[in-house]
Amino acid sequence: MEQTSLAGSPPHGQKLSIMKRLSYLLALLGVLIAVLLVSWFGFGNVVSAVSRIGWPEFGLIVGWQLVLFVILGLAWDLITPARTMRRPWVLIWGRMVRDAASNCLPFSQVGGFVFGARAVTLHGVEWHTATASTIVDVTAEFLAQIAFAGIGLGVLLARAPGSGVAVPVEIGIGVAVLACFAFVWLQKGAAPLFARLGRRIAGNWFADAEERVSVLQAELGLIYGHTGKLALGFMMHLIGWIGTGVAGWITYHALGVPIDFDDALAIEALLSAAAALAFLVPVNAGVQEAGYAALGAIFGVPPELSLGVSLVRRARDIVAGVPILLIWQYVEMRHLRIGRREAEAG
Repeated sequence: MEQTSLAGSPPHGQKLSIMKRLSYLLALLGVLIAVLLVSWFGFGNVVSAVSRIGWPEFGLIVGWQLVLFVILGLAWDLITPARTMRRPWVLIWGRMVRDAASNCLPFSQVGGFVFGARAVTLHGVEWHTATASTIVDVTAEFLAQIAFAGIGLGVLLARAPGSGVAVPVEIGIGVAVLACFAFVWLQKGAAPLFARLGRRIAGNWFADAEERVSVLQAELGLIYGHTGKLALGFMMHLIGWIGTGVAGWITYHALGVPIDFDDALAIEALLSAAAALAFLVPVNAGVQEAGYAALGAIFGVPPELSLGVSLVRRARDIVAGVPILLIWQYVEMRHLRIGRREAEAG
């Protein structure tokens, strides 16, 4: 009889089940924290803050998010090896699916990476290219996020040099830099981690997924061979992160908070660093709310107003993300129907 797992090691399906349960548990805990925070600072106060935003202001907030999708999609497009049928809108669409899944579905950010890569394969991008480019794009974005967090730290030190948050942020940035370099080194020297990611992306759609994984390392090497494109991708992602600071500034002003742009930028930068550390928590449940409340207080923003910003951001993610996910599922189902008809005709 074929042995399905190593002695003492849970089967692959059981591991996935454990991860799903962990994700659901973290999500539930995060939602509980968010509810407690809103209750603590006054449900009526938070709702009153959110009600200050009119439809034109909310439309601007959602519209700015669509602009960010384009910027981040172009960053992914920049580092992806050129293919005959490649079009920038495909990677922009993939990025929209990635973020919509991460912001609206009860999965960790890794689930968003998988769904975004899958989405671009439906439009002609080869499986190994989608997988490898996703890995490198995530790495470039993480490097830009470290730089963005550094900008936020600089503003924090200038505005509130005595803040107790500064030292943990400095330590966190140092650890993140080391982790990122280690991650890049692993990408160049070993494939098993990415083979598992590749199987998650392709395993349910390609019968020969195991064989196709063998080309993943070569594709990574090809992408890393274009240093100039990687630098451009990094810069585009940094622009995208600064754009999130603009989004925060717009939202605070829509709530009637006369916050300076650099303060709003610092809040978003330090919040992104906290979210990166809590990447296993689905939709950053609780982390986002606690982060806004704590960081806003450092820069003189009442917690109920910062929680209002968080709720507006949640509403923006849902309004932008749900239609994206519905369209993606329609394309997915149509692709499966076409494949089924071709198999029956053959």
